[in-house]
Amino acid sequence: MPDPIRLWIEISHHSAFRVGGWAFVQAEGAFVSGAAGGERSTTAERIALAGLLAALKAAPPGAAVEIRASGPILAIPARLAVAEAGDDPPTEDLAAWAQLSTALKARSARFVRVAAEPKTPAAFALAWAELARDKAKAKGAFSAPIPKPNLAGAGVKAD
Repeated sequence: MPDPIRLWIEISHHSAFRVGGWAFVQAEGAFVSGAAGGERSTTAERIALAGLLAALKAAPPGAAVEIRASGPILAIPARLAVAEAGDDPPTEDLAAWAQLSTALKARSARFVRVAAEPKTPAAFALAWAELARDKAKAKGAFSAPIPKPNLAGAGVKAD
């Protein structure tokens, strides 16, 4: 079985301004890619869903993924399990929850808590999520790939 695709995903949400950003770094063998995005009038949960959905869509269908995060993204699997058991289903962002449930069922996904320590892919993703949050605050919703020259400094190392 091939090694799983590693995804470092982070979000940044400013509750007073209701603006948020997400970013991810994807490592598949030696290939590294990533993207960032943000939106206005949003919640931390919605930004976490958007970031995770974008990262899963970037990974090949059916691929095994290891999702590494330090924040709210780690609560999503438990929230999905509770909702699928019929207890406390989400009442907002139903389309995003449905897409996420489908995307996770279509692949083997493992969630891992990591620290966003300096010079790690998690810290890199967090910095881009903060940048995306600020850009969304100034200019509105967007999503864009992280430029390849920037990704060279993501700190991705072989496992």
